[in-house]
Amino acid sequence: MKKRKAILALEDGLWFKGESFGFPGETVGEVVFNTAITGYQEILTDPSYKYQIVTMTYPHIGNTGVNPHDVESGEPHVAGFVVKEHSPVVSNFRATDSLDSYLKKHRIVAIEGIDTRCLTKHIRDFGAKRGVISTKDLNPKSLIQKAKQAKKMAGLDLAQVVTRKRTVKFKQGLLKGYEWNIFSQESAKRYQDAGKKIYRKKYKVICFDGGIKTNILRKLNQHGFKVEVVPIFTSAEEILKKKPDGVFLSNGPGDPEPVKYLIETVKKLIGSVPIFGICLGHQILSIAVGAKTFKLKFGHRGANQPIMDLKTRKVEIASHNHGFATDIKSLNKKNVEMTHVNLNDNTCAGIRHKKYPAFSVQYHPESSPGPHDSDYLFKRFYEMVHKGKW
Repeated sequence: MKKRKAILALEDGLWFKGESFGFPGETVGEVVFNTAITGYQEILTDPSYKYQIVTMTYPHIGNTGVNPHDVESGEPHVAGFVVKEHSPVVSNFRATDSLDSYLKKHRIVAIEGIDTRCLTKHIRDFGAKRGVISTKDLNPKSLIQKAKQAKKMAGLDLAQVVTRKRTVKFKQGLLKGYEWNIFSQESAKRYQDAGKKIYRKKYKVICFDGGIKTNILRKLNQHGFKVEVVPIFTSAEEILKKKPDGVFLSNGPGDPEPVKYLIETVKKLIGSVPIFGICLGHQILSIAVGAKTFKLKFGHRGANQPIMDLKTRKVEIASHNHGFATDIKSLNKKNVEMTHVNLNDNTCAGIRHKKYPAFSVQYHPESSPGPHDSDYLFKRFYEMVHKGKW
């Protein structure tokens, strides 16, 4: 069968001719790249990719198909998908559908057959760019103009968009949220293991949903927490009324600076309840304690970023997905210390409040996809909450 033609065009004039798969149409967004070899379904369904066209650097994508267990939210959130070669053949015992069919079902425009190495190097050298994928308009000049007119990521509060959609999807009141307490056999074994004596009590944690991933909820369950998820515009007063043992600030898309309502809420919560944040949550906590954030040239997205814990000097390989970072120079060293550093570019990868129980990391300790080196951070959060109770 003859494939439909497609074009990917960037705002700076670079364009690629390829072939369409997934849903035929046109989409705009910030073009970024992810260096993970596996886990494309988790990437597609990560809400942090809202308004982004994701390029996979690994050349062969789709051979394991898709299944209902490897999703990080109820649906894909990427604006578009770019691969070198899409596999029409699915070979995996867990697969229930093909990638192509899955993208069609969720109306995600995708393109294959382009030089993804060239595209990745261009983004690396010149930064993430606004772009357009189209199967309808095959005029490069027209598409370049459309890319130039697209919204810039800086200044966009996309976390509120994601949290509203997910809250409605779960059919809950906007300020009621939902509970997530699915204890696996692994979790049960942890609780029953008296020898380790790690999780002697289940604590209640409130999670702000700025685009939270499903595996974060699983990890919190596994590490001794009963979880309630609330939208990010829930007030500090409403949170404290619930009497949580801890608060979790989730990952999410967009620029952290416009999320002022959550920043003000976190300022009020610091000192009242233990706090743990990741990714967007890390940036929010950073701003709440007086630091500034900035947009990275091309961001960190992949499952192979080297991170050093500055206290233990151990290096962990971690999963990342972010385009903004905390400015190290803006940290108030009297109240806050940097705990982790990204060894690729020496950017801030973690902070800790010196006086109050609050810490955060820029990366994804829940993985999915990625290595499990950073799993200890959930244990650290439990111990922080536990220490305050026992």
